[in-house]
Amino acid sequence: MKNVKVIVNGAGGHMGKALLNACAKQGYEIFATVDKYDPTANYATLETVPAGADVVIDFSHHSAAGDLAEFVKRTGTPLVLATTGHTEEEMDAIKQASECAPVFHSANMSLGVALLVELAKKTAALFPDADIEIVEAHHNRKLDAPSGTAKMILNGILQVLPERRGVFGRSGMSKREKEEIGVHALRMGNVVGVHEVHVCTENQCITLKHEAVDRALFADGALSAGAFLVSQKPGFYNMDDLLRGKI
Repeated sequence: MKNVKVIVNGAGGHMGKALLNACAKQGYEIFATVDKYDPTANYATLETVPAGADVVIDFSHHSAAGDLAEFVKRTGTPLVLATTGHTEEEMDAIKQASECAPVFHSANMSLGVALLVELAKKTAALFPDADIEIVEAHHNRKLDAPSGTAKMILNGILQVLPERRGVFGRSGMSKREKEEIGVHALRMGNVVGVHEVHVCTENQCITLKHEAVDRALFADGALSAGAFLVSQKPGFYNMDDLLRGKI
């Protein structure tokens, strides 16, 4: 979408660079780049970035939540929060900021992953007695485990099977309990992101899988979220709001 002015927070990171490339390809205007570790960025922090942008997109680190919240409250700029691993305090600060401007948050910015979550919910509802396991794989530099996306899939399934509970990893000498939904994390090499949902009965197994092959897909999703926020009122939005009526 042209004429949308974007602030890229975390511009020097892998995803920040992918977002800058996506902006150039799709005609978005770069209002400012922010990164305290990248000397080529326009600003080291958000404290001195002026108002005037249409949206700020954050691909930095969950610890930036406080600075982002203050920036949103100071300037009224919509925020796309594309990081994971936030503490309750950090997320509370972001939600308070959403009273001043629209804020979009998703553990995964891929539209394909959003479809995976919906398919997982429908499959779980159709086979409520099945064993369900979630397996995710990422590169060896990822800090949080399991991934925010795996948790998003789990929470989606729990919406249709509220009697279940997530079990993160499994070890020891105990039998698998019926209400468990196992969630398992792999960290290896340069894997961008793979998420699988296994739904198995006594007679059949259904496997749903999404594999990210290029980080550009997350940048594309973040820009779609940013374009969506431009016309929204203050509030806290997620992928369900962006995709409502599409799937």
